[in-house]
Amino acid sequence: MSILRPILASASLGRRSLLGLVLASAAATAARAAAKEELVIGTTQAPGTMNPLIGSMLAKALIQDMTLRPFTAYDPNWKLVPLACTRVPNLKEGTARVVDLPDGAKGMEIDIEIKPLKWGDGTPVTTRDMAFTLAVGQHPLSGVTSAEGYRRIIKLDIKDESRFTVTIDRITFDYESFDFVVLPAHIEKPIFDANPAEYRNKTAYDTDPTNPGLGFGPYRISELVPGNRLVLEQNRYWSGETSHFKRIVVKFIENTSALEANLLSGNVDYVLGELGLSLDQALAIEKRHKDRFNVIYKPALIYEHIDVNLDNPLLKDRRVRRALLMAIDRAAISQKLFGGKQPVANGSISPLDPMYSPAARQYRYDPAAARKLLDEAGFALAKDGMRTAPDGQRFSLELITTAGNRVRELVAQVIQSQLRQVGIDLRIKAEPPRVFSDALNHRRFSALAMYAWVERPEGVPRSTLHSEEIPSEKNGWSGQNYPAYANPKMDKMLDAAERELDPEKRRIFFDEIQRLYADDLPVLPLYFRVDPFVIPKRLKGVLPTGHLNSSPLWVEQWYWEG
Repeated sequence: MSILRPILASASLGRRSLLGLVLASAAATAARAAAKEELVIGTTQAPGTMNPLIGSMLAKALIQDMTLRPFTAYDPNWKLVPLACTRVPNLKEGTARVVDLPDGAKGMEIDIEIKPLKWGDGTPVTTRDMAFTLAVGQHPLSGVTSAEGYRRIIKLDIKDESRFTVTIDRITFDYESFDFVVLPAHIEKPIFDANPAEYRNKTAYDTDPTNPGLGFGPYRISELVPGNRLVLEQNRYWSGETSHFKRIVVKFIENTSALEANLLSGNVDYVLGELGLSLDQALAIEKRHKDRFNVIYKPALIYEHIDVNLDNPLLKDRRVRRALLMAIDRAAISQKLFGGKQPVANGSISPLDPMYSPAARQYRYDPAAARKLLDEAGFALAKDGMRTAPDGQRFSLELITTAGNRVRELVAQVIQSQLRQVGIDLRIKAEPPRVFSDALNHRRFSALAMYAWVERPEGVPRSTLHSEEIPSEKNGWSGQNYPAYANPKMDKMLDAAERELDPEKRRIFFDEIQRLYADDLPVLPLYFRVDPFVIPKRLKGVLPTGHLNSSPLWVEQWYWEG
């Protein structure tokens, strides 16, 4: 939290008293900066690419939040605020409008004004960057993670270097959340124009990551050793609040036990709460090292789950997917591994979300019912106690997950043991996060994949559930519907939920989305995560958010006290 905020709130202070406080605060800030100029951060994953439009790894997003800014984001109080733009678009103020489209449908116009920002090489951030980013997002061969948001923009009207208006092809309730991150046209456009199909492999974010012109946030990348560390230096062209650390070093330590050892030894100052220590590690540190750390358990819109590859013939029958879920004792996993702090999930929408519905089908641990469903689906028990599919092949599945995460590996082993009790052979394959992410993006997992999604408040899960969001070679592997779930009813509800402006009417569609999800089970829900933030007592200003927009978006407010 910035030390200037109490001063700004003290409207009753006289001019002389205010000046004295400002000078004292400035002196305190200078003393802190002199005392500690470098902050060393640890995290469990290294990003596969630094391009903000390609790949969806959280590891990249956490670093990107310190080097770039979206136009809008949800703050730690879950309020939508402008970051790279001057204000949030609004229907009442006239900065957003419902319009008639040429085809007779209704769409929206949204006005955006870019703040006075500069890329790290001094080049201004302008509407030219927005136009180029839109061209990349809409190109079928560019390799962006999700092209849906770009495809919806049917017109870009550039007013001047800082102001533009986009026209989208529909009415959406979340039009205010204009969370685009722009690319630097002066660097990336020549690379893209040379060969759009190769852009994902040629982007300067990967071939020249220390180029200062690739970011306009409070920091820029000055060094990157792939898989080892990344160094951030202050961006001298940053026009926002001055950051307190001259340098931030991010160490990639993929084993959580090694990460904890580095924290306790002092080799790492702070471990990112969004992607660092496990809950059991935080509980142990809180018990043994209360004098050194403050531990915050932040309930979050983070959904731990298992994607089901619906192209696998063993998993096409809905009864089989239900049997898998009922054979897993999720309540016991939550209690024994997390002390009950991470609640069992019945779907992808958290009870913390205003659109959560308790009416959808819920599955309790019931191995007897699971066995019955498997019998009905034709998966017979063999003499060795394991099952065979109707075509005679052994009912054996592979579960892939991320390597180095101790808790996730424990959960996988528990699930393996429990599925064996109903006759299902589960093989576990732990992969490095970058390899795992690539397998998801290209749907190269044969049966099951365990990982987590982080959502924003009231987010419609279109990118993970709509049939148009199934990644394929044809669409350039765009989309995040990795199970390849396709249900026309679900598509209809997702589209309707997005278009409904009235919250109470929208709730009806959200209820149906959650009902269909629970009935079809394209994904096996496990639990909602609680992010443990183990914060050194001297590190101030870190505010956990519990949603998609993470705490490093406000890194300039972090400081070291004393």
